Amino acid sequence: MVVRELRQALERPVDLASLAVFRILFGALMTVASLRFFWRGFVATEWEKPRWFFPYHGLSFIRPLPGHGMYVVYVLLAVCAVLVTAGLCYRAAIVVFATLFCYAHLCDVTNYLNHYYLVSLLSLLLCFVPLDREYSVRVWLRPTERRGLVHAWALWLLRFQTAVVYVFGGIAKLGADWLLRGEPMHIWLVGDAHLPLLGHVARARWLALAFSWGGMVFDLSIVPLLLWRRSRPWAYAVAVVFHLLTSALFPIGMFPWIMSAAATLFFAPSWPRRLLGGTASESVATRSLGGARYVLYAYALVQLAVPLRHFVYPGNTLWTEEGFRWSWRVMLIDKSGDLELEVVDAAGRSVDVSPSDYLTPTQRFQVSTQPDLVLAFAHLVADDFARLGRGPVHVYAHAQVSWNGRRHALLVDPHVDLAAERDDFAPKVWILPAPTADPSW
Repeated sequence: MVVRELRQALERPVDLASLAVFRILFGALMTVASLRFFWRGFVATEWEKPRWFFPYHGLSFIRPLPGHGMYVVYVLLAVCAVLVTAGLCYRAAIVVFATLFCYAHLCDVTNYLNHYYLVSLLSLLLCFVPLDREYSVRVWLRPTERRGLVHAWALWLLRFQTAVVYVFGGIAKLGADWLLRGEPMHIWLVGDAHLPLLGHVARARWLALAFSWGGMVFDLSIVPLLLWRRSRPWAYAVAVVFHLLTSALFPIGMFPWIMSAAATLFFAPSWPRRLLGGTASESVATRSLGGARYVLYAYALVQLAVPLRHFVYPGNTLWTEEGFRWSWRVMLIDKSGDLELEVVDAAGRSVDVSPSDYLTPTQRFQVSTQPDLVLAFAHLVADDFARLGRGPVHVYAHAQVSWNGRRHALLVDPHVDLAAERDDFAPKVWILPAPTADPSW
């Protein structure tokens, strides 16, 4: 009974207008994001300057294109984003965009960002929904191809993906550092002490706690408030103000703008039509789910399960970062650290290796504080010594890391030969326990 009612609800026709507007907003934001890689110099710093890259586990075959290849990738991303915005050659454009964006995202772990993951998921989902059948160049050129309706599963799939980000982001903030110590919010606010109005109170502990509690309450409440018709306009206004504030205070890129655009999906599907006028075509743009509904259910289960996997790891996963990526654990940690490797050859000769000998500043920052990247760097150095005819070698890491304002502590066991350790999904016993002392206020 419940399954049948769910299927009927997902296949109910709804207005395509709000999804078409989201296509326009998403495409416009992706155009800006792609061009931003050029004017901020990110293509050079992320792909041209590095000599070494850190592939994801099991995806070592995904490598950046040599020469100016990555410039071509981002030019194509910008072109495809413009086409998505316009609704011209939409299906080909969104498929190429999703493919290239996922490819670039998976080339190097040190470039991981939550909003890169979100864009990857949203662009992949948009490949399966014909959002160019309304408010598009395609419809302007061929009015007979206009479709005013879409099956509800398309709308609820994108709503679900947006809700996952908010809800798991809020659950992740239910921790002592965030709610009782105001960390790492206090660290970041101190860095904004130069701003007008905020500057004279930026160092106050109460302000960090207020921001922390406000962020947690917002993340956990915004989805039900957006779903409830009576509170929806006020909830969206709060969401926009919240995201504008976080964009102004914290360097988190396009994430606040993407979430502001995605939040419009919770309004009634016909809201753009009521605002702009016009009537919806009676024809439906999407097909019934049929057996594909099981794929939809499986996707939803994966999105619910992956953010919970950190619970199977022992210890403090904010310190170990096991199960941390892909889990919407946004803005929970602030780490800084120093890393040095001791490489010992078969004759017992020892040489110290610094990340600066191999990596760019961005890569060094990430590698010095994340245990799995420390291991990957140790293997990179061991392989490099082997290529130079100086292997096999033993590699020991000396990593001193400060976490959420605490004093520096050893991150990994300096007596473990990391060159002999495997990178897999099992708990890493060579990661030392997290410091238990409170932050050094």
